Amino acid sequence: MKHQKILKWLIPPLFVLALIAALAGLLPAEGNPYPLTTFRGEKVTINARGLYYWDTVSSAAQMQANDLVTLTLGLPVLGISFWLALRGSLRGRFLLAGSLGFILYTYTSMTFGTQYNAFFLAYVALFSLSLFTFVLVMMSFDLQTLPAQFSDKLPRGWIAALLFFVAAFLSLAWLGRIAASLRPGAIPALENVTSMFIQALDLGIVVPLCLLAGILLLRRQAWGFLLASVGLTKFLTLGTAVSVMGLNMARLGIPINPLELSIFLAITVVGGGMTVILLKHVQ
Repeated sequence: MKHQKILKWLIPPLFVLALIAALAGLLPAEGNPYPLTTFRGEKVTINARGLYYWDTVSSAAQMQANDLVTLTLGLPVLGISFWLALRGSLRGRFLLAGSLGFILYTYTSMTFGTQYNAFFLAYVALFSLSLFTFVLVMMSFDLQTLPAQFSDKLPRGWIAALLFFVAAFLSLAWLGRIAASLRPGAIPALENVTSMFIQALDLGIVVPLCLLAGILLLRRQAWGFLLASVGLTKFLTLGTAVSVMGLNMARLGIPINPLELSIFLAITVVGGGMTVILLKHVQ
């Protein structure tokens, strides 16, 4: 694998730092949440305990769910896939790129969306480490020979259909939420952050990536196979995280959209199945 030496220096500290950050977010703490009205007039409840002291109860529930998925799924996949990649496994490299994509997305959102706390520099370091490690892993693939590494029986149409569905679902869900905030007198649902950073990441990166991956995959182009592989692995990890977030919020009595949650659960299950199918068709 190209860049193997530098990856051996980058991935272990990334793994350890993410492990520490996730554990810190899950540490039990005492506190009394209290209501607050933001400067926009939105009524929220501040968590007032633990690492996410200044975040809202809703935001803290989502971040702790993400910490749990990072510990139980994201980091194990990262560790196993890195070991496989070092042994020359192409499947391992696909999983490695996807798991790094999950960590990159997670700590990009944590860096810019979490209320300032003692782990701010850790979030920045994880954001930077995962970004450059992800780029190096993507550069390790030989694009000229990549399409030939997949069986002709790979159901490219079904995988592309899933990618297009995810792009359409995210676009409709987030544009609908943004449109509702543009009505005269409407108060945008920002909790206590300054903008819709998750919607920005999804509409600016995830949606275009899904569309591009689906189109290129149908055309049997190398980038289509690579982006689809990364996207499916990311759906498995991120979809699991979003599903656990919704369930954790429901457990705490925080209102959720059951339709959105059920669709995220379906995407996770179908994405997991498609990931297995894609990896089985790697020759």
